[in-house]
Amino acid sequence: MTSVSHTHPLVYTFGILGNLVSFMVFIAPVPTFYRIVKKKSSEGFHSLPYVVGLFSAMLWIYYAMVKTNVTLLITINSFGCIAETIYVAIYFTYATKKARMKTLGLVLLLNFGVFGLILFLTQILCQGTKRAEVIGWICMAFSISVFVAPLSIMGRVIRTKSVEFMPFNLSLALTVSAVMWFFYGLLLKDVYVAVPNIPGMILGVLQMILYGLYRNSKSNNVATEKELPIVVKVDQEQPTKVNSEVYPVNISSLDSENGETKDGKNLQDPQINSQV
Repeated sequence: MTSVSHTHPLVYTFGILGNLVSFMVFIAPVPTFYRIVKKKSSEGFHSLPYVVGLFSAMLWIYYAMVKTNVTLLITINSFGCIAETIYVAIYFTYATKKARMKTLGLVLLLNFGVFGLILFLTQILCQGTKRAEVIGWICMAFSISVFVAPLSIMGRVIRTKSVEFMPFNLSLALTVSAVMWFFYGLLLKDVYVAVPNIPGMILGVLQMILYGLYRNSKSNNVATEKELPIVVKVDQEQPTKVNSEVYPVNISSLDSENGETKDGKNLQDPQINSQV
């Protein structure tokens, strides 16, 4: 297959579609971070996916700037850098002190240390097209490792027969995104863009198949039907009265009360409503 110019309509079509789908993937965590801001707590979420997402976007922007003919990679990954930076900043604001230190360490190690080292070495040791090739290999290796990461989630789905942690919409969006970028790279004959999206497409399809197999599993019902606490409501219109005053006891009335108790007429507990 011959290479197609980056100005070809098909290249732009797949590139723009890839931008649109990737945009939806980037904004998918918005509800999560809205909840974090609203509750002013990170609620046990981890910052690693967003730090890694920021690192990936930085790598692809660097590659696109060196390659010079893949402008649509710059547009979506620029937005990705902004989005992931905002997510990390929100997490850092509302996380615990321990989680903040871990997040800071990850950012310094990955986004400053590793990326800075890649930038320095490729600028010093590589020239011309060789630099683009080296950066392309780094981007491809990292992207494949990110695409393979969901294997652990797929294994969990198979073990537990529950799709609780593998939402269908996200799997579909990632699969469509991989398809768009695969054809974008294929038309440009850019192996560094096309090849990483092959495992992305395969794993995305497998995730959707697993979702179809286990979405009606009993394990999902057990996971979603969590036992709620029983709320005991005591009727406040008839509060229990404790009186410390001493009154004389009428034996006859006591006997009559005992008799009624034996007949079961006076055995009335305070009203209790159990709501589940």
